[in-house]
Amino acid sequence: MTISKEKVIVLTSYERRSLFRFLALYLGSVFVLLVIIGYLFFENNRVAMKSAMKFEMMYQARMLLSKVIMKAMDENMLSDERFDLHNFLKTLKHCRFQVGYYDKNKQSIYSEIEHVKRFDTDFFVEDKKCYTVTEDKNDHLGVHYTVLRENELAKKLQALRLKIIGYLILSFILMAVVGYFLGRLFLKPVREQIESLDKFISDTTHELNTPISAILMTIQSLKDVEPKKMKRLAASAKRLSTMYGSLTYRLEGKVESSGELCLAEVVRERAEFAQELIDSKRLEIVLDLESTPVMISKRSLHRLIDNLISNAIKYSDPGGKITISIKDHILRISDTGIGIDEKLQRDIFRRYYRANDKQGGFGIGLDIVLDLYSKKGEGATFILTFPKVRTKQ
Repeated sequence: MTISKEKVIVLTSYERRSLFRFLALYLGSVFVLLVIIGYLFFENNRVAMKSAMKFEMMYQARMLLSKVIMKAMDENMLSDERFDLHNFLKTLKHCRFQVGYYDKNKQSIYSEIEHVKRFDTDFFVEDKKCYTVTEDKNDHLGVHYTVLRENELAKKLQALRLKIIGYLILSFILMAVVGYFLGRLFLKPVREQIESLDKFISDTTHELNTPISAILMTIQSLKDVEPKKMKRLAASAKRLSTMYGSLTYRLEGKVESSGELCLAEVVRERAEFAQELIDSKRLEIVLDLESTPVMISKRSLHRLIDNLISNAIKYSDPGGKITISIKDHILRISDTGIGIDEKLQRDIFRRYYRANDKQGGFGIGLDIVLDLYSKKGEGATFILTFPKVRTKQ
């Protein structure tokens, strides 16, 4: 029996950034939506709880007032000299709220409430506590105002707030997990298409190696051919070889170990390799190279130098001049070609940028500072500043 395993998607840094941007936008929208829903839910419940508390307190206040009225209408009580109003109000059975009884001058007859600030409204909130004021204009037993106060609504609202926040956090985490897997799922067909395209390009590129090698070997064995035609043929073959090397380097995306190299020797070697291309355009090349050690992989440095020299040749006018200098760990490659428009110079840096070792650009995995000075019609100068190699002690 054959068991098939699902292919694991390994995301490149570009794909990770796209996924994180999607998640940031998605989760940001979810967060705002959840906050709005949570706020509306809390406010709706707060208003409902406050309204329910108001009606309960007013009902209980009327019940207490009715007992006071009934006591006041008791004829036996009026003739009883032992009747104590304070004790009566104190022992009067009432609800779970604190209660206070006040005369028409707002003076306390009996009260469990320290201080009541308002008597002009039937319901108000003060210091996160709810108050109801019930007025008896007949002043039965001298009680004109019956005031109730509750102490539980603030605690209930805080508990509700914490409960809503907890649910919102759990919902946000759930939506984050769902969004992450949805993002990866959406990236899967894109990744499959990219891998398919890379495989096609890789197979095609490798097929080019055999004819290019055959052309180079055949050129070396040719005799009785005009030198001019021979140089042109050799230059074209080397151009193809350089393009092949660049393509394979990009597709393989391998990380090579760095070693100490002499930058001047590598530049001189790559300039000699491109000599046929230089001669084919009747260009003059001037080398002013100071011996400079750099820590970098050899293949990466070859790709970098080949690409810069190739572009200098490509964009130089016939009969022009290319100058390459190395001094104080700074490499300058100048040409007298068409130059680069200022609006396009940013794209130049993006083309050479490489964020990871799997895809993109001709990055070399080294912290090299790249500057460009160019004016349209006046050529271009690429300036590369290499870090100094630390000497071993």
